[in-house]
Amino acid sequence: MNKKKIVVIGGGPAGMMAAITAGGNCRDLVLLEKNRSLGRKLLLTGNTRCNLTNSRGLNSFLRQYSKNGAFLRDAFKHFFNRDLIRFFEKRGLKCEIDREHRVFPKNNKAENVLEVLKNELLKNKVSLLYNSSVQNILLQKKQVVGIKLKNGKVISTDIVILAPGGMSYPATGSTGDGFRVARKLGHTISPIKPGLVPLIAKEKYPLVLKGLSLRGVKVNIFCGNHKKVSKEGDIMFTSRGISGPVILSLSGAVSEFLDKNNPVKITIDQFPDITKEKFIFSLTKLLSDNASKTVKNTLRKLLPHRLSDLFLEMHHIDKNKRSNRITKQERLLLAAVCKTFTLNISSCAKMAEAMITRGGISVKEIDPRTMASRLVKGLYFAGEIIDIDGDSGGYNLQEAFSTGYLAGLSASQK
Repeated sequence: MNKKKIVVIGGGPAGMMAAITAGGNCRDLVLLEKNRSLGRKLLLTGNTRCNLTNSRGLNSFLRQYSKNGAFLRDAFKHFFNRDLIRFFEKRGLKCEIDREHRVFPKNNKAENVLEVLKNELLKNKVSLLYNSSVQNILLQKKQVVGIKLKNGKVISTDIVILAPGGMSYPATGSTGDGFRVARKLGHTISPIKPGLVPLIAKEKYPLVLKGLSLRGVKVNIFCGNHKKVSKEGDIMFTSRGISGPVILSLSGAVSEFLDKNNPVKITIDQFPDITKEKFIFSLTKLLSDNASKTVKNTLRKLLPHRLSDLFLEMHHIDKNKRSNRITKQERLLLAAVCKTFTLNISSCAKMAEAMITRGGISVKEIDPRTMASRLVKGLYFAGEIIDIDGDSGGYNLQEAFSTGYLAGLSASQK
């Protein structure tokens, strides 16, 4: 094999895995990172616990991507969740799987994940160049011949793996440079949007509930008067609206509805396991059993304090009224808001709050069997720069590691 020089752009999970995989099969491999250190975004994932992947099977896994999930089949055939777990455990980092099938390092420390990757880069003799921002990829007759850095330096190479990330977590250096570079080469960039973001509500009362979490609720998304999506999980109120795992998962669908200028509202059912009729019966019994107590104190047996107080205020019910003085109409109002607490959504949060980037390099212009560009010889893509976005739960990191692995393998065998 005629071993060639490979340059990887981007020191995130996709870029590091590409460099590690290619490292043993090329005579000279350089990893360019615009920051002073590797994996800055990786250290933030999973609230610094680093949700590496998810243990679900292939078909279920692929359904967790909003679009283009099928594009990943070849990458996953080469390197999937069990392969990723073995990769880290073989190098001394034990993993564990939680009830939601999410996979974390057993010690819940993202820095140990990064440490394993950095050690592998050293083992594979990858040259690391920090503070190296790319200006352009240089071509001759649609063939890669080099890279020009923003400081004017030119690096000669005929193979480049472009894995600079997207635009989420911009404070870590993900400012969309890769999209600009790829567009100059003739690649199509699907519209860039924030993904896995909180939702902003028109109502002001989420501010009163800021920081309050609710577990196991059912969230329904309505577009106009039509229910579009439902999902159960955990939510958290913010000063401007609502967040939490289930909200982040639904934010992509909400964004699509809002883009079409459709009014969007969500309803929150805090007691999804029982019907509204049964809940009314249970609430009536609770009020009866606590007849001499104030309705405020009675409701607090059922709901978090701030939420019960808000519901009473919303319906102009005196919180100091005795429970046995609550009218039938007031009971029905309280039951309704417990089962269908409504927020009208004005927008999704901006990119600064996004966990991932939606949009990117069109998958039509990438060979899924190799991650090679269909337009430029010697150019490969990996990670968040590709137009694929997944649900929270480890799906986006697995996409980064798998596409990075396949890009590195393909580039090194070229």
